[in-house]
Amino acid sequence: PLVAIAVLTALAWGLGLDLRTVGDLGELPSALPVFALPQVPLTFETLRIIFPYSVALAAVGLLESLLTAQIVDDMTETTSNKSQECYGQGASNIASALIGGMGGCAMIGQSVINVTSGGRGRLSTFVAGAFLLFLILVLDDLVRIIPMAALVAVMIMVSIGTFSWRSILDLRSNPLTSSIVMLATVTTVVATHDLAKGVLVGVLLSGVFFAGKVARLVSVEKRDSADGTAVTYTVRGQIFFASVESFLRGFSFEDRPARVTIDLTHAHFWDISAIGALDKVVLRLRKNGAEVEVLGLNEASSTMVDRFGRHDKGDAGPAAVH
Repeated sequence: PLVAIAVLTALAWGLGLDLRTVGDLGELPSALPVFALPQVPLTFETLRIIFPYSVALAAVGLLESLLTAQIVDDMTETTSNKSQECYGQGASNIASALIGGMGGCAMIGQSVINVTSGGRGRLSTFVAGAFLLFLILVLDDLVRIIPMAALVAVMIMVSIGTFSWRSILDLRSNPLTSSIVMLATVTTVVATHDLAKGVLVGVLLSGVFFAGKVARLVSVEKRDSADGTAVTYTVRGQIFFASVESFLRGFSFEDRPARVTIDLTHAHFWDISAIGALDKVVLRLRKNGAEVEVLGLNEASSTMVDRFGRHDKGDAGPAAVH
């Protein structure tokens, strides 16, 4: 990359090409930064203004840093401590603000160049930062004449080298939901130029698909007693708003058994919709004249029933819950 930038800069300068350069973007600093607290009013109004931007920048920075760490892990076949990376990024951004610097995060392009150039440890990162500081403070006259086109060309080649071309072919063999999430995420990032929005769309779609998949795993097994006076329903799966309909369809309200047992040993109730569905089943069976026993609730589900359920309350009629 350095050779390419040097050659392209020499060609542009030698041929007298009218290209936009680094110097056209603004003035480069000529001295080391000094400690200085931000000169802003320390009021709630200031916090109200900067808080949304701070959260957005922190989210995007963390996402890109985690993505960069994963790419570097794959390239070097190592495992990094993602939590340590996040803590370090937060601490360094606080320190940077105290000397007038801007917030920053790990960059995919620069990290890939570093790794492909042979960098493997902390020294390579330190050298990259120190050399950049040297370029800005000492060789600023040379940096100013670097054409932006040269930097863009390098980043395009980095993007081409980083992109997994096989992933396009894998779209045919990957699960349809995974392909939809990937395409939606990429499309959103490209269309909005906002990594946070792309990740948000991907997470929301993944959540919707996951909820639908889990909802289909709910089953209700019915077993009648030998004399036909008692019925046992064994429920398996995760009961929440998306699986409530499957849960309700598993019960038969046309029969009139004297006793009904609902075994929830292999089930978990997640939200108020699930508790409401259980209430509906128990109260309807009880209305048909059955004595209903609910057993096998785990601790979390039992807590939900105690807080939001109606069928086990005194004014709801007799029913046993264990």
